[in-house]
Amino acid sequence: MSESLYRPGLEGIIAGQTAVSSIMGGLLYRGYPVEELAVRADFESVAYLMLHGELPNPEEACAFRGRVAAAAQLPAEVAAMLLKLPAATPPMDVMRSGCSLLAHFDPDTPDNSPAATLRKSERLLGQLATLLGAWHRRTQNLPPLPYRAEDSFAANLLRMIRDDTPSPEETRAMDISLILYAEHEFNASTFTARVVASTLADLHSAVTAAIGALKGPLHGGANEQVMGVLAEVGSTDLLTEVGSTDRAEAWVRAALTAKRKIMGFGHRVYKDGDPRAAYLKPLCAKLAAATGNNELEQMADAIEQIVRAEKRLPPNLDWPSARLYHYLRLPVPLYTPLFVVSRVTGWSAHVMEQHANNRLIRPEAKYVGPGRREVGGKAER
Repeated sequence: MSESLYRPGLEGIIAGQTAVSSIMGGLLYRGYPVEELAVRADFESVAYLMLHGELPNPEEACAFRGRVAAAAQLPAEVAAMLLKLPAATPPMDVMRSGCSLLAHFDPDTPDNSPAATLRKSERLLGQLATLLGAWHRRTQNLPPLPYRAEDSFAANLLRMIRDDTPSPEETRAMDISLILYAEHEFNASTFTARVVASTLADLHSAVTAAIGALKGPLHGGANEQVMGVLAEVGSTDLLTEVGSTDRAEAWVRAALTAKRKIMGFGHRVYKDGDPRAAYLKPLCAKLAAATGNNELEQMADAIEQIVRAEKRLPPNLDWPSARLYHYLRLPVPLYTPLFVVSRVTGWSAHVMEQHANNRLIRPEAKYVGPGRREVGGKAER
């Protein structure tokens, strides 16, 4: 293998072709700018776009919403499993295990045909949303709340978690966050799904593996760590007698001096800024004002300005989305599982694409161990 082909982390290496999304010159979902989709579409339409390749007409959108709602009820055996898990089980582990268990009760699991995988993808979308809501209720010793066919996907998510009727503004905020998280080319979890799919494993196997990849703090888990940063800055005693903006500056400068990594900033691909973060920032500010969180938003803005100025690192999507979920009164441990509920659409699209034009993904490695050695006899060892 040529030395010039080696890049740590495969950075800059083209590992495959896709028609699902592009990140060159902005994020496009099947050719549509994600910002335009966030303005003119809802999450169900974007999910349909991911899975079917085109935006739905009104009749297709209605039928799709009905199929997702009909599939959202968990098999009784999977629901019973939730009662047997320790209450302290991390929600991401529940999502991973739950996805694997769902495979045992899906009639299409062994069928990798395009039609069967599409059916499984639609079912998983509804089931993973219900799984997340049911697990959160389980940790509170409360029964799960059913998915309502008359409500949107975003409204169902909020209600099944919070047990209240979200406002139109809250529902739209959740809807937009789901759209922005739905797909992002060959990121770590998507590439994991494609590697698994390239062995001709089934959809549930690929998505289960992808959830495992998303759990890592350098990928999906980063949005939870963002709230840890904001909580630390908000409670810091560096300058207790000054306002949040001054506390933020003192904390950031201390963190930079200590060479700490500040989660929510920088991106492997978007060197000039994540377009999703730029789009979500004004929505965060609006929701902060509506929910009495202006001080937190101002503190976050101060942190962003200092990190930009000192490190030239713009925020990524995790920076505003963590605050958005906080303003929506969602528990921090659910932030990454919410990512799962959205991204399963992108993963499924990539699995179908991989199966449609498959070649086993098997890269080479650059060996850096000892040269050839002789084993020798036992006496010589």
